[in-house]
Amino acid sequence: MTRERRGRSERPDRPVRRDSQRSPRPGQAPGARVTAGERSSARRRTSTATDPGTGRARESASAARKSAAAAPRRPWYRRPAVMGVVGLVVVVALGLVAWFTPLLSVRKTDVAGAASISEEQIRQVLAVPQGQPLLRVDTEGAAQRVAAIPKVASARVQRVYPSTIRVTVTERLPVVFIDTPGGTHLLDDEAVDYEIAPPPPGVPRLVTATPGWGDPSTEAAIEVLESMPPQLRGQVGQVAAKSISDISVTLLDGRIVVWGGTEKSERKAAVTLPLLTQPGQTYDVSSPDLPTVR
Repeated sequence: MTRERRGRSERPDRPVRRDSQRSPRPGQAPGARVTAGERSSARRRTSTATDPGTGRARESASAARKSAAAAPRRPWYRRPAVMGVVGLVVVVALGLVAWFTPLLSVRKTDVAGAASISEEQIRQVLAVPQGQPLLRVDTEGAAQRVAAIPKVASARVQRVYPSTIRVTVTERLPVVFIDTPGGTHLLDDEAVDYEIAPPPPGVPRLVTATPGWGDPSTEAAIEVLESMPPQLRGQVGQVAAKSISDISVTLLDGRIVVWGGTEKSERKAAVTLPLLTQPGQTYDVSSPDLPTVR
């Protein structure tokens, strides 16, 4: 037993050739030696076979390089810097044409929103001459001139290319009228006294100590009227305001509604309508939760 072990341990190991354990390539004789180049080629084929995406990526990158090399260079006049300069020159040229030449000039004036004001009066106040380049029209100044007409609440002036000026006006509408020695004055919802004329039907008389714009009693009386539903407001013949907290309404049939102040006006209006179905002369809704009839 001892002799056998010693003999095996002293026997030299035989080198094992790696090439001899590899399967021969197709067409290669068994035992033939594989060169380093053949091993490298085999690794490349194995890598491509195991990872087809890598091969496709390499082919795509190669095709892209060939395409970029084959693409013609962009002409100088199509370069971004050149095109930017050309665009700027075109814009400046168009601006000069629009500013100094009659190509885009005023040939027509449209007026919208005017009912009781004549369009001719608006055009005269507008003062924009025919043939003036549109870009040189001061639309803000023109709108201010039109808005200075007493019956105009607001005005807007626009350029409409190629050759039109459009004026849009909002007229004042009468909310109340006041009697003065000089005649009947109409006031709009902002308490602006804008015209001396007969009051239209349905516009009530206003009675205050100093009626007009900026007067708190006038503004409070108008606020009360604005809070009323149409079926109640149409019955009002006069609104009197001794102060902002002492407002009363006289109906067309002579009955009086004591309103009080402007607070809870919507609630007061809702209470007044059913209350008017009861017989009486004076209806007090200044405290809408405890209305009274006398």
